[in-house]
Amino acid sequence: MPAFQRHAVVAGAGIGGLTAAVALHRRGWRVTVCERAAGPSAVGAGIVLAPNALRAFATIGFDITGGADRTVPAAMGLRRPDGRWLSRADTAALAARYGGPPLALHRSALAEALAAALPAGSIRYGVAVTSVDDADGSPVVRTGAGDLDGADVVLAADGIHSPLRRQYFPDHPGLHHSGETAWRTVLPAAAGRAETWTAETWGRGERFGVVPLADGRIYVYATAVALEGHRPADVRAELLRRFGSWHDPIPALLERIDPEAVLQHDLYDLAAPLPRFHHGRLAWLGDAAHAMTPNLGQGGCQAVEDAVVLAHLLDGTGTGGVPAALAAYSAARCARTDAIRVRARRAGRVAALTHPLAVALRDLAVRATPARAAHRALDDIFDGFTLPAGRGGAPTGVGTRW
Repeated sequence: MPAFQRHAVVAGAGIGGLTAAVALHRRGWRVTVCERAAGPSAVGAGIVLAPNALRAFATIGFDITGGADRTVPAAMGLRRPDGRWLSRADTAALAARYGGPPLALHRSALAEALAAALPAGSIRYGVAVTSVDDADGSPVVRTGAGDLDGADVVLAADGIHSPLRRQYFPDHPGLHHSGETAWRTVLPAAAGRAETWTAETWGRGERFGVVPLADGRIYVYATAVALEGHRPADVRAELLRRFGSWHDPIPALLERIDPEAVLQHDLYDLAAPLPRFHHGRLAWLGDAAHAMTPNLGQGGCQAVEDAVVLAHLLDGTGTGGVPAALAAYSAARCARTDAIRVRARRAGRVAALTHPLAVALRDLAVRATPARAAHRALDDIFDGFTLPAGRGGAPTGVGTRW
């Protein structure tokens, strides 16, 4: 172990925070992750990791499959409520174009794998970061369990409602409600024919998604145009009312839902981009930096990219070089993440159309778009992960793709 070991404090043990902790740990940093939740939870939803996130993981040597049947290919198709396919994703074509297809897994499985890659005791559960004092260039992390000082860098991965974002950007307008709410749950494996297609069905102001997982469980989600704060008294009845007449297997899946295991969240993104993702020795990542709606499936993927780029730029810096590395991180990440945030918002507006004529024209446009053209439209996202040159063993040149 080196005589001097740099120390990073990470606020939040979500996908972005844990990825950053793993990436820094593998570069010789000591990491302390503070998580407000009392402990890891198996409750949650699925996640689909696009090729850009998989490449980012590969750069830090993290194998999300872990040599086990943890993931399953998850190329997305689109259907209408009557079951007619609007488009079918070509898994082989995606794999050929991007080096592999998107992979689906349970969020808790990914979090567990990342946590297992950290030294014991690195994650402090039940410890919420309330503020960070970085006035003199020596951060003091305030938590409900006491102060942490001596950190070389503090990473704010504290989620969409980030207290640290509000602390350092008090004039930012905050979150923008998309006009939709979403329900998510994971159904246990059941006997009989298993679903093999990952598909999203688009109706009028409503969507329903089915994502099979590797262990036979099924991740299902639904969205609907709804007033902010809408919470039905009977979740299953609400979902059956909205989606119970849609194509198979949706009605049967709804009958299997455990209302207590359904997560409901209104969908938000940032109303405007942050001016930067850093302040002194403090950096923001993931939803804390660039919250976006899930319409492109890039929220978690961009958090993974953030974490890997951060660790890459911090690698090889002495304590005096941390602020410059974080400034380089802002320069590398702000434009890309905001472009995807805006694109996700626009995609959501199209998917949430309610007027019958607009919906018919939308569906016709989707059906008329060749698969190759649809893939090309994703190139800048799926094939756009880059590591800035200049630090810690960067590949050749600025913007080299991995």
